[in-house]
Amino acid sequence: MGLNIVQKIIKSHLLEGEMVPGKPIGIRIDHTLTQDATGTMAYLHFEAIGLPKVQTELSVSYVDHNILQTGPENANDHLFLETVAAKYGVYFSKAGNGICHQLNVERFAIPGKTLLGSDSHTPTSGGIGALAIGAGGMDVALAMAGEPFYLNMPKVVLVKLMGKLRPFVSAKDIILELLRRLSVKGGVGKVFEYGGPGVKELTVPERATITNMGAELGATTSIFPSDEQTYLFMKSQTRESQWRPLQADPDASYDEVVEINLDDLEPMIAMPHSPDNVKKVSEIAGTPVNQVAIGSCTNSSYRDLMTVAKMFEYSGHKVHPLIEAAISPGSKQVLHMITREGAYNTLLEAGFRFLENACGPCIGMGFAPPSAGVSVRTFNRNFYGRSGTKDAGVYLASPETAAASAMAGVITDPRDLGLEPIRIVLPEHFVIDDSMIYAPAAVPEEVDVIKPPTINYVGYKEPLTEKVQAEVLLKVGDNITTDHIMPAGAKILPLRSNIPEISKYVYYVVDETFAERALKAKETKGGGIIVGGENYGQGSSREHAALAPMYLGIKAVVVKSFSRIHHANLVNFGILPLLFVNPEDYEKIEQGDDIELDTSNFAAGDDNVLMLRVKGKDIEIPVKHGLDERQVEIIKAGGILRYVKQKFEAQNK
Repeated sequence: MGLNIVQKIIKSHLLEGEMVPGKPIGIRIDHTLTQDATGTMAYLHFEAIGLPKVQTELSVSYVDHNILQTGPENANDHLFLETVAAKYGVYFSKAGNGICHQLNVERFAIPGKTLLGSDSHTPTSGGIGALAIGAGGMDVALAMAGEPFYLNMPKVVLVKLMGKLRPFVSAKDIILELLRRLSVKGGVGKVFEYGGPGVKELTVPERATITNMGAELGATTSIFPSDEQTYLFMKSQTRESQWRPLQADPDASYDEVVEINLDDLEPMIAMPHSPDNVKKVSEIAGTPVNQVAIGSCTNSSYRDLMTVAKMFEYSGHKVHPLIEAAISPGSKQVLHMITREGAYNTLLEAGFRFLENACGPCIGMGFAPPSAGVSVRTFNRNFYGRSGTKDAGVYLASPETAAASAMAGVITDPRDLGLEPIRIVLPEHFVIDDSMIYAPAAVPEEVDVIKPPTINYVGYKEPLTEKVQAEVLLKVGDNITTDHIMPAGAKILPLRSNIPEISKYVYYVVDETFAERALKAKETKGGGIIVGGENYGQGSSREHAALAPMYLGIKAVVVKSFSRIHHANLVNFGILPLLFVNPEDYEKIEQGDDIELDTSNFAAGDDNVLMLRVKGKDIEIPVKHGLDERQVEIIKAGGILRYVKQKFEAQNK
C-alpha cells in the first residue's frame, strides 16, 4: 500500500512511536518559527533549558503582532528578541518586514520539511508542501533544543478538489465551504491533504489561504502537494534549488475523503461569531456594512491585493462614503510589488487606508469597528470581542467579496458587480529584499542579550501533590476559545512577557473578577479549577492561556473535550487536563464548589480514572485524562521545563 503525503513526511521524521492514528508519536522538527506575541516566552523557555545554540536546521523569529508601540513594553520585547536571536543562532525578521506566515512561505518554507511554529496559523506553509504545525511556545523551545515534537498520529483526510473555480469565487470560499460542512471541531485529530484535478489550478498563495484557515477546523495541519505550481512560485522567489516534488502515491489510502466540486462553489461568508457560521453571500446580501479590512496572514498576498485593485480599477468605483476601509499588506515584498504594478495608487485613490505590513486588526491591534458595527474582513477569526469592539459583528469573506462590499456599502456578492473576470498571473520574479532579515551573530559569545525590566519570566509550578484541593472558579460552555481565556488586543498583548501582569486579564471578557478570585483561592483554598464543555481551548496557540492560569493557581481544567494545542499547553505547564467520564456529570458541578481530587493513583493510560469529590454535596465524579507516561511525568514534575531540565541533568551526570 502506498503512502499519502502526510505519511511520507512523518515516516521520514519519525523518532518515536508508530504511525497508527490516535497513537502518540514523536517527530523530528527541521524548522521553527515564532512571532513576537508568543516568541518572547519561547526564547525565555529556551534560555532556561541552558543550551548555547538552537539544534534545528533553521529557526526564524518574526516581529509582526506587537508593533503598536504606545509604551515601552513592545519595543523592549523586540530588543530582547533581536539580541536573543543573534546569540542563539536564529534568523530575525524586523517589525515592518511583514507577517510571519506570508514571509515564511515567501522566503523560508521548503516542501517535505517539518515546521513547528508558536502560532496556530503555522499550517499556512502547508501551501508550499511543508508539514507545518502550530504549537505553544514551550513546545517550540523544546524543538529548538533538539527534542522531538510529540503529538497523536493524526488521521489523514483527502480533500478532493474537482473542477475549476468560477470568476469571483476564490480559495477563501473553498475553506469556508469546508468549515460550513465540518465545523470548528471537524478537524480535531486530523490532517487535511488536498488532491484531485482542481489542485493544479491553484497557485501557492491560494493554497496558503486554504491551509492557513484550516486551523479553524481544529486540524493538526493541512497540506498541498509540491508540484509545478510550487516550483514556479519558488523560482519566482529565487529559491528553486530548494524545491522538491512531493505527491501521494497512486495507491495511497486515506481515513476519510471529502469532495468539493469547485464548479458549483459560490462566494461564501462566515457570520458572527464563529468561522464555521457560514452562509452563501447571496443569502445575506444587502446587510449594511461600516468597515472593510483586507489583509491578515490569510489574504494579504500579491494575488489578493492585485485582485482588489483590479476590481476597483475596472469598475471605476470608490470606497462607499459610509465605509471605512483599510489594507494590511502581508509583507514588504507584497508592498513593493503592488507599488511597482500601480495597484498601490489605485487603492489609495479608491479610498483605502494602508496599515502596516503586520497582523494589526486581525488580533485587535487597531482599526476596531464602531459600536455595534459590521466589519467585513478577509481574516480567519471572528470570535466575540477579538476585533476590539465587543458588540461588533465581524464577517469573514474573500478579498473579492470584501472589495464588492466596500464599493456598495452593504454585503455584496462580487458576481453582481457585472465586471469581466479578473485573472491575476503571478510574476516570474518577485522583488527580493531581505534587508530586514538578520542572520545570527558570527561570534555569539560577544552578544549580550537585552532583557528589559518589563520582562518577567515564570515557567513552571510546583510538583503535583497526591491530593488536590481547589475551588471551582468558573464554569463555561462549549467552544471556549483562547481569546476567551487570554484576550489579545492593543491593551493586553504588550504584556505577553510579563506573566504577573498579563494574568490579571485571564477570562476578563467572561468575568472581570476571575483573576482576583483566582489569586484569593490560591492563597486560601489551595488553588482553583475550571469546568467547561466541548472543544475547550480552540483557536490561537497562545500558551499564555495555560501559563497565566498556572500563575493564578489553576490546578486542573475539567471538560467534555479539549482542542489539541491547548491540551498540550496545559500539560506543559503542569495543569491537569481532565475529562468527564460521564459527560452528563458536567451538570453536577457548579461555580463556587470546593473540590478534592485524589491523585495518589495518577498514572498513564485511558483507563486511569481519578475521583473528584465535591465537598459538602456528597458527590463523587469520575474523571479521566488519557495521558501517556511522558505526559504523566511532566504533570508530576510541575511542568515540562522542570521535566526537561531533570532529563538533561540526568544525561550529563
